[in-house]
Amino acid sequence: FRGGVLALFLAAVASVPAMAQEADRLQVGITLHPYYSFVANVVGDAADVVPLIEAGANPHGYQPQGGDIVRAQSLDALVVNGVGHDEWAFEIIEAAGRANDLPLIYANETVAMIPISGDPSGQNIVNPHTFISTTAAVQQVFEIARRLGELDPENASYYRANAQSYGAEIRRLRAGFMDSFAALDTSNFHAATVHAGYDYLFQEFGLDIEAVIEPRHGVNPTAAQLAATVEAIRAAGVNVLFTEEYFEGELAETIQAETGVSVYSISHINGGPYTPEKFIEEMQRNIETVLRAVRETAEGTAQ
Repeated sequence: FRGGVLALFLAAVASVPAMAQEADRLQVGITLHPYYSFVANVVGDAADVVPLIEAGANPHGYQPQGGDIVRAQSLDALVVNGVGHDEWAFEIIEAAGRANDLPLIYANETVAMIPISGDPSGQNIVNPHTFISTTAAVQQVFEIARRLGELDPENASYYRANAQSYGAEIRRLRAGFMDSFAALDTSNFHAATVHAGYDYLFQEFGLDIEAVIEPRHGVNPTAAQLAATVEAIRAAGVNVLFTEEYFEGELAETIQAETGVSVYSISHINGGPYTPEKFIEEMQRNIETVLRAVRETAEGTAQ
């Protein structure tokens, strides 16, 4: 595999012009869309944010490309998830010859990690989706600001002030929904998910996930596993299924047809353009979706 990556790198070097870089500005790489939002809001106009992979690429099971390796060579630091969501980034770093000299900022360093809930394997596998959360997002923003301040002391206070401002914006987003959730009856809310991406978000609002249909992203259950899942949903009285936005709908449709559960979609914040606003915009939609699901199950109008 390394030989293939090296060939991609050599081809990319031959075709991609040298990257311009201001000597005094950090080039901060990121691996995932939410980290673009986090870093962009922390650094403001004091540094450049460089996505390691193209915006349209799916980070699940990603295969490194030559251009990724070229970008890795330009970086002064790289923000990573580091707990299972961007393992390909370490392959790119190694192929670019930066394994020993590129500072890595582990965004989850101060986050209290939780295991994947409802995983039928019974293993306590750490859930890497800390970016589908507001509480964990704020913790990551402050960790990113702290580490960037160490790398760029002249701008440390600026990064810290920006992190405080952006963190407050994220907290206001959550606060705007707390009263609405508190006023709802959740006794009839019994949720399963396609893919284990929502644990941190649900935990924030005191909601439980009773089953995970696809504990490994991109690996659909076998016919026997699907049949067992349908039976488990029936036995548990699950009435709501959350799927990933843009996820292939056949699996969810099959389960809905077999069980009568109501289906709702949540964004994993992993597609479209990289923008500073993406995290808050998509998290607002996610929280609105969860709130609607709880409200409709309480009212008996879920479909």
